[in-house]
Amino acid sequence: MQRPALLAIGALLILVGIVWTLQGLGYLPGSVMSGVTMWAVIGPVVALIGILLVVRGSRGSGGPGSRRRGGGTEDTGRR
Repeated sequence: MQRPALLAIGALLILVGIVWTLQGLGYLPGSVMSGVTMWAVIGPVVALIGILLVVRGSRGSGGPGSRRRGGGTEDTGRR
């Protein structure tokens, strides 16, 4: 997935996770989710997934070929 998409989805998940946590803890009243402990548990998990996506998006793709390691078959010019 491309970096901007990872950053945007990660940021959205962080915000949703925070809202769900606050609703589950009863700090954001006025919803069916308010005061339900399940959302106080699911919220931080969703926020953590968002944080991981933001970190991955800020570091780069991490796909094959993104990092060069020594010992490859490239020609160094030494004989």
